[in-house]
Formats: sequence, C-alpha cells, structure tokens
Amino acid sequence: MDDKILIPISFFLMIFGIVYLIYSTRNRERLALIEKGVDASIFVQGKGNGVPTWKILVVNLAFLLIGIGVGILVALIITTYTTLNDGAVYPSIIFIMAGIGLLTGFKTAKDLDKE
Repeated sequence: MDDKILIPISFFLMIFGIVYLIYSTRNRERLALIEKGVDASIFVQGKGNGVPTWKILVVNLAFLLIGIGVGILVALIITTYTTLNDGAVYPSIIFIMAGIGLLTGFKTAKDLDKE
C-alpha cells in the first residue's frame, strides 16, 4: 500500500473515532441519568436562550478578517518606512492583529450575549 494513502485514511478514521466517542459518551450519560429518574427536560435546558451561534461565528470571523487586513496594511507601512526584514514583519504583524481582532470579536460576542 502506498504511504500517501495512509494519511487521509488515518485522518478520517481519527475524525470518526472522535465523533463516535462524543456521541456514545453522551448517550451513556443520558441513559444513566434516566435510570436514576432524572427528568429528561434537562437535556434541552439552556437551548433557545442567548444569541444564536451563527451570529457569534459571523462576528468573530468579521473581526478576524478585519484584523488580518489591518495587519497586512500595518506590515506594509512598517516595511516601507523601515529597514526591517519583510519575511519577519509580515507574519508577525498579521498574527498580532488577527489575535487582537479575535479578542475584540470575543468581547463583542460577550456583549451581544448580555443583551
């Protein structure tokens, strides 16, 4: 068997194993709670409250992309007016600004959840 085919197969087997473990563990926990006589309404408790997940993902993705764009702009300005190495400035500034964007998105999503 070719070595290159083992990587995708093992990747998909790993994903399948993780998903299987999550669902089988959740099922066992629920069966144990039902055997103890706990009301089944605890499984749906908390759903429907707060901001939908897609809105939080959109806010975080928007701030991430804004941070990357600002990072590219700042890196261009830095490399234009200084003698710093382009290979070091671009990735570092892009990652820093992307991190700031994600942090801002997190704080904004937390504020959305309070409303």
